[in-house]
Amino acid sequence: MNIKSLSDVGWDTSIAFRKTNRTHSILVAEDDGDTHPLNTEILIGSGYNVDAAQDGAVAWEILQLKSYHLLITSHEMPGMSGLDLVKKARAARMAFPVIMVSGTMPENEIKQDSSLQIYTTLFKPYDIANLLKTVKEVLRATVSARA
Repeated sequence: MNIKSLSDVGWDTSIAFRKTNRTHSILVAEDDGDTHPLNTEILIGSGYNVDAAQDGAVAWEILQLKSYHLLITSHEMPGMSGLDLVKKARAARMAFPVIMVSGTMPENEIKQDSSLQIYTTLFKPYDIANLLKTVKEVLRATVSARA
C-alpha cells in the first residue's frame, strides 16, 4: 500500500493537534520513501517538533547541529546504518533515547554493547498507534528519569 498522507489512513489531524507538545524535538532517520514522510507527518500532526533525514549520514550531520529529545532511526539504511549512527552519537556523548526501527534487528550486537542505550525497538511493519504510543512512553520515561 502506498500511503502518502494522514488522510490516506483515516487520521484525524484536528484531534491530533489538540494534544500538542511542541517542547519535544524528534529526529527521524528513515530511508523508506513511504515510511519516511508518513512518520514525519504523523509525529508533527501529533504535536512534536520533527526533523527528518533520509539516511544515517544526513542524520549524523543534523545531530551535530541540533539537540533532540528522541531519535527514531531505521536500522538498515544506505551510507550509514542506524546502529552505526547510534554508535557515533554515543561516542560523541549525545544522550537522547533511541527507538530503533527495522525488519531485521541486530539483537546480539545491541545486547553486547550496553553503551548504545537503545531504549526500545519497533519491528516493521508497525502501525501508527504503536508508533505514537511508543514515542509517548519513551519521552515520558525520559522526563521522569531526569526529574
